[in-house]
Amino acid sequence: MGRAAAFFDLDKTLIEGSSAIHFGRAAYRAGMMSRRQLVRDLWANVRFRLQGSTDEGTEELKRRVLDSIAGRRVEELARLSPDVLAGVLPRLYPEMLAEAWSHQDAGRPVYIVTAASQELAEMLAHVVGFDGGIGFRSEVRDGHYTGRAAGPFTYRSGKAEAVRQIAERDGIDLSESYAYSDSESDLPMLRLVGHPVAVNPDDELRRVVREEGWRVIHFDRLRRRLRIAVAAGALAAAGGGGGYLAARLRPERRLAWRARHRLLPR
Repeated sequence: MGRAAAFFDLDKTLIEGSSAIHFGRAAYRAGMMSRRQLVRDLWANVRFRLQGSTDEGTEELKRRVLDSIAGRRVEELARLSPDVLAGVLPRLYPEMLAEAWSHQDAGRPVYIVTAASQELAEMLAHVVGFDGGIGFRSEVRDGHYTGRAAGPFTYRSGKAEAVRQIAERDGIDLSESYAYSDSESDLPMLRLVGHPVAVNPDDELRRVVREEGWRVIHFDRLRRRLRIAVAAGALAAAGGGGGYLAARLRPERRLAWRARHRLLPR
């Protein structure tokens, strides 16, 4: 019997939102991405925060990332790391860092497992003091990315397979291990371990949690705030909706909200 470990999904589990948008912003500032591509990624990030991941959206993102790095030198992308981290680190959930570190204090190694790049997974794991990162590997030849995958896509069953490989390599007993995720897409990984935990679960994962009786950690208020913001945009577009939304906000925030949306008397 091996030792137990803890595996943490990244997006909407360890951090608010998607890590991909911070890579996109860094790439845009470095001239590696167009404004149109960045705007598309920003909108995809809003949908992800509100609705969670989808197979189609994740596959599209994988293809865009591989296409955007094809022919780039490894050093070029490595130099984006400070800018990417500047976006990701402030969005780490303190509650989840404390949860992960408590596993380490109990003698269980902790891994980030994500569909984001292997480079980001390893870098972030190092910065926050985790034991390892498991991500999507891109093929490299002669110091350049080819635009092709170098292994299974760490999403759905691919993520579970990556965890299984790490467990075999490091002598980990999965039946005694823990896995954390927000998404139904990570059910293969969650069901692989003896102690699955849902974090800010999407609707489908919440249904499974109720049926299975799994532990739930719920503290994310971002989804509600975003829904209010999206509703505000829709109401404003229809005309006259801004005042309705402002009335729903807490009193101390109404004036600031009205000022931002130019609803104060002139």
